[in-house]
Amino acid sequence: VCLCGFLSVKRRNKNFLNNSEQEFVAGRRNTVLQTLKKLKIQCSRKEVPNIALLGSGGGQRAMVGLLGSLVQLDKAGLLDCILYLSGVSGSTWCMASLYKEPDWSTKLETVKNKIIERIRGPEVSLTDAMAKLKKYYYGKDLFSLTDVWAVLVVTSYVKEIDERTLTEQRKQHNKDPFPIYAVIDKQSKQSNDGDPWFEINPYEAGYSLSGVFVDTGDFGSQFQKGSKIKHQDEFDMLYLQALCGSALGDEEDIKKTMWQKIKEGNEAVLDSLSKPRPSDSGKYRFPSDKPISPSVDECHRALMDLVNMNLSVLNGKDPSGFEKSIRTNLNGKRQPISTIETLKKADERAEKQDIKHFTMEVCEDLSSWTSNWLIDVWISICKCMAQWIWGRKYNLLHNMTDEAVNSTLLQSETRDYIDGGLLLNSPYFSVLREDRDIDLIISLDFSQGDPFMTVNDAAETCKKLKIPFPEVNVTSEDKTKPKDFYVFKGQNTPTVIHIPLFNAVNCGDKVEDWRKKYRTFQGAYSAEMIADLMDIAGKNISNNREKLKEQIRAVTEEKRFGRFKTFLNKDPFRLNIN
Repeated sequence: VCLCGFLSVKRRNKNFLNNSEQEFVAGRRNTVLQTLKKLKIQCSRKEVPNIALLGSGGGQRAMVGLLGSLVQLDKAGLLDCILYLSGVSGSTWCMASLYKEPDWSTKLETVKNKIIERIRGPEVSLTDAMAKLKKYYYGKDLFSLTDVWAVLVVTSYVKEIDERTLTEQRKQHNKDPFPIYAVIDKQSKQSNDGDPWFEINPYEAGYSLSGVFVDTGDFGSQFQKGSKIKHQDEFDMLYLQALCGSALGDEEDIKKTMWQKIKEGNEAVLDSLSKPRPSDSGKYRFPSDKPISPSVDECHRALMDLVNMNLSVLNGKDPSGFEKSIRTNLNGKRQPISTIETLKKADERAEKQDIKHFTMEVCEDLSSWTSNWLIDVWISICKCMAQWIWGRKYNLLHNMTDEAVNSTLLQSETRDYIDGGLLLNSPYFSVLREDRDIDLIISLDFSQGDPFMTVNDAAETCKKLKIPFPEVNVTSEDKTKPKDFYVFKGQNTPTVIHIPLFNAVNCGDKVEDWRKKYRTFQGAYSAEMIADLMDIAGKNISNNREKLKEQIRAVTEEKRFGRFKTFLNKDPFRLNIN
């Protein structure tokens, strides 16, 4: 059993939870039992159903939608039936905000108001953002675009820099559902082997289906053959929200946004380097504590040209002017790459490869020019952009010997962890672990496109992996005019309730209008948009309170009947059955 505090990686028997999670679940099941009694659903403690609530991805739409749903579950008296709360992408932003407050579910109306007030408020200042970026840059061995995304993008939605850690939440949420944050392993996704499903909770982090975990406080530290050999500080909640929620659009949209954010940041850097500011002594000083040097100025201008060149390529414009400017700034010290004419290729992949090489070589040249930290960090960011490095961590399984774990997970020194929505936009596999023994899954789907893609993909993947999951059947009409409540059942499988955010019940014939209004990749919502979305998401719960109760009652009775059948199978002579 993997106990928190161990400095090693442990693989568990699939029938046993982490000791700390077992303790948490035992306490939470008592709360669920009392809630069921209030709902007039009778059962013994052993018959209490294990219910998981899933929040899909969807950026700020998912964040606000999950909050609105939870508020109505609370008002319906159903929130304390939930044992697990698991999310991917935007839903984790809501979870991070909730779990800032100890025992948040006991005061949800107050917590909700605080969250809404914050996300309606001003963004984090550039000064604070740059200070945080500096901490990320110097605070770890492996810097990636996830650090940049956290500081420049996630803060624009959540409007705060949350430096708490997940392990600090231990023992603070005895009255709340158990939180699970889900991501995926990028290399496993690309190779289509191994176990891509990765989860992080206050006690442990690891591969959901392989059953290998490490203490959450040690996730990111360097391991060799299952033992920790180099410590890295635990990441904070802002970084966790970026790790989970970085797929707000397609890759090209994200690249454009990132390069644009880098450009804006670089412009602010040049401004700060050019203007002295007063120090505590009353004298003026520069951010680097030294006057700007010609090398820093040249370096910065070359970086700006490099950023603009990459933006031009993405926007289908001629980048040759910026390429020539870079050569001028480099003063002929080195020819970074072939001339711009060779960059104009009919083969788009070849062109992108050349731009990548050009970017990397310019960055390598500039790295030796100055020791200014601001320039250093922007060079590192440009390198990460060229190589598209996200969520890079030391591999906790590096060189382990374990025949039960796919060998591809054991070989590389590092792994990249990314938004789970890039593979499956709902965290089904975090709760389908055999040891969690889930009876009922309530799937809140905030996805932008097909409202049944997540549940269909989950069903297909479970079939391949031989994981019990009900068959999913929806009509063509459902796809264009989805209802607000679906139930999928199977023999010896968990029951799945699926609730699409925008549907024909709460939106009427304006489903597409609502989808267009609340796109995934857009600026922060206005106060009016937040209020409307809270309301529309809440209706999916309030309109279906009795249906939810009915399904909770049904799985409770199924669990009781299942125990009864087991009892009879063990001693069939107890009852005289003809």
